[in-house]
Amino acid sequence: MVRIIAFFVGLGFAGVLLISLVIGVVGTIQSPTEPTAEHEFHKAPRELHLASNGPLGHYDRAQLQRGFQVYKEVCAACHGLSLVAFRDLAALGYEEPEIKAIANQWATEVPSVNPETGEVATRKAVPSDRFPSPYGNETAARAANNNALPPDLSLITKAREEGPAYLYSLLTGYATQSPEMLRKFPAVKTPDGLYYNPYFANLNFAMPPPLVSDGQVTYADGTKATVDQMATDVSAFLTWTAEPKLENRHRAGIAVLIFLLIATILGYLSYRNIWAEAKRKVAPKGVLDPENKARSEHAKDEAGMAD
Repeated sequence: MVRIIAFFVGLGFAGVLLISLVIGVVGTIQSPTEPTAEHEFHKAPRELHLASNGPLGHYDRAQLQRGFQVYKEVCAACHGLSLVAFRDLAALGYEEPEIKAIANQWATEVPSVNPETGEVATRKAVPSDRFPSPYGNETAARAANNNALPPDLSLITKAREEGPAYLYSLLTGYATQSPEMLRKFPAVKTPDGLYYNPYFANLNFAMPPPLVSDGQVTYADGTKATVDQMATDVSAFLTWTAEPKLENRHRAGIAVLIFLLIATILGYLSYRNIWAEAKRKVAPKGVLDPENKARSEHAKDEAGMAD
């Protein structure tokens, strides 16, 4: 009796689900979802080729230094690197005196407390300090940026899907809204204080274009500083800030794969060597290995000759 009741209860649930499905499909067909500007005009990030891409990727130190220069001269005015210390720049090829000079000359001083008076103060940065935020707190950051909060860039390429490509596309993707878009969606005209960028999720971005012209940064190595080049370099640099141990991880992975390959080959050869004799000894009745078969045939020949 209980099984019969359970069967009908389950049948009822299945019927309700089927009815809901049919109603949903019919409703979607009769009243399709209204198209939105975000759905039609949002663009996927453009492809970005960096030396760090792929399982064998490595960092281009010269490019990372150029990217750091772009961050220092353009991005640092609004964005911090709270998880990166000045001394970490040694991995980019900077010498200790250079790192000390960079820390000492950094535009934003490090918050500190006067040990004598207990008052909040600031001091020059030292290599062991992390890159300071350009704002004292979130309230100050929002007040200076029309209530928008500039994100910390330490992990930005990990926090966004297709991080480096997304960042590169965002920096180079500022544009004006097309007449087609405004004709089809007149209500989505970019408000004052925002900037149209088709690579941003809702198309309107609070950050003004940071890279506005070629030559905005003068590279120490003489590389031509086009907007595309600067966007590529700073994207590579922020890939490093998010994954400074990428090369070590790749080297360790390759070493493990080589070890596993050699171990597999040795294991297979050992298997063949250890079990070859055992297989001959336990061969099924009537089945002889080549040696035993030859001996058996020889014995039969000798017996025939004797007869």
